[in-house]
Amino acid sequence: MADTARLPYGFHLLAKPAGAICNLDCKYCFFLSKEELYAGGSFRMSDEVLDAYIRNLLEAQPTQEVVVAWQGGEPTLMGLEFFERSIACVERHRRPDQQVSHTIQTNGTRLDDAWCDFFTKHRFLVGLSVDGPQAMHDAYRVNKGGAGTFEQVMRGWELLRAHGVEVNILCTVHAANAGHPVEVYRYFRDELYAGFMQFIPIVERSTTEDLPTVNLGWSRRAGARRPLYTQSGTRVTERSVRAEQYGRFLMAIFDEWVRRDVGRVFVQAFDVALGSWLGRHNLCIVSPTCGNALALEHNGDLYACDHYVEPAYRLGNILEQPLAKMVASDQQLRFGQDKLDTLPQYCRSCEVLFACYGECPRNRFIETPNGEPGLNYLCAGYRLFFTHIAEPMSVMANLLRQGRHAAEVMVWAAERDKAQYARTGRNDPCPCGSGRKFKRCHGRDASVTTGIAP
Repeated sequence: MADTARLPYGFHLLAKPAGAICNLDCKYCFFLSKEELYAGGSFRMSDEVLDAYIRNLLEAQPTQEVVVAWQGGEPTLMGLEFFERSIACVERHRRPDQQVSHTIQTNGTRLDDAWCDFFTKHRFLVGLSVDGPQAMHDAYRVNKGGAGTFEQVMRGWELLRAHGVEVNILCTVHAANAGHPVEVYRYFRDELYAGFMQFIPIVERSTTEDLPTVNLGWSRRAGARRPLYTQSGTRVTERSVRAEQYGRFLMAIFDEWVRRDVGRVFVQAFDVALGSWLGRHNLCIVSPTCGNALALEHNGDLYACDHYVEPAYRLGNILEQPLAKMVASDQQLRFGQDKLDTLPQYCRSCEVLFACYGECPRNRFIETPNGEPGLNYLCAGYRLFFTHIAEPMSVMANLLRQGRHAAEVMVWAAERDKAQYARTGRNDPCPCGSGRKFKRCHGRDASVTTGIAP
């Protein structure tokens, strides 16, 4: 039995059985290039690696609840038989007290009844990548021929729903959908009946000389509009979401959610933020330190993080040394501690530090206003978002501390809206943040007395 004394509590491991290989060619995918690390290889996890992975994972986890998580590339390229063997491995190696759950992230284009029967039988949580309605999805999520994939993904979604599979929608936020937050959210909620959603920002660094430098945030003091910080020689692609744009995207969805959907729709960013308001950090990117979310390649190589599958962050191979030893190694512990130790002073004095902690180090590539390196590209957006949600988050946190339900915040939101609407003139901007005049939004009907969006 491996020594787990130094292991992070309940570390998470993403296994990539087909490596970076995928049947799609999404324009913003950062992982397709990782194929170059293993050029000439088979990109198929062998049964030897599979058995070592499952055995090591079950031995190393210090908790009774263990998650076996599959990602890619596109993991379904391995074929259903591979995953049936993975279930057999779990049953062969798990301890009697261990409860094992299974997740898989897929683009959904290869699913059929057999896959969905399998997911139902073994209670898989399926993460399905969808970027919104068809035009937004097809902007960047394309196949090898450059054609949009929306219709294929929707066929997969219909099969998953018909078989009663639990689905988490993973939506990347980029230039094509970032300007339509409520439309995207309502599409997932009302058309796809999604109860679980994630909104992941696309941030692509570029050194292309002809790309324009982008302002990442703004400060308004004494009525003046001036740059808060700029890119200082670092460029991002035109596909990337802008910092404030991402913050406003989350704000708009939050405003819809907090009025009507608390307790029935779960948005990862909101759940994680509520944890921060309660003094808990439930996701690596907003925790003080990280290093407890690692990535396993198809050949057994272990890397510090899914976003750091690079030679410098390779910890070893599970065929050569125990997983627990690598996860608890000095190299990995240093990697996790660096998240906190490299924070700029600008972040350390920020009023929303507790909710952010500089977010993921992969995005810390711009300078602070005084020229200190290491500020997160998305800083301006996160500051907007966390400041915007502070009051309702405090209300929900207090409700939970009292043993009550967070959903009661919707009553508070309705009363707040009612009071705001009572003070709003017909030609003033609507307090809901829609950008429309009050008389053309909440002021046009009886919704002003309920606080519920029309």
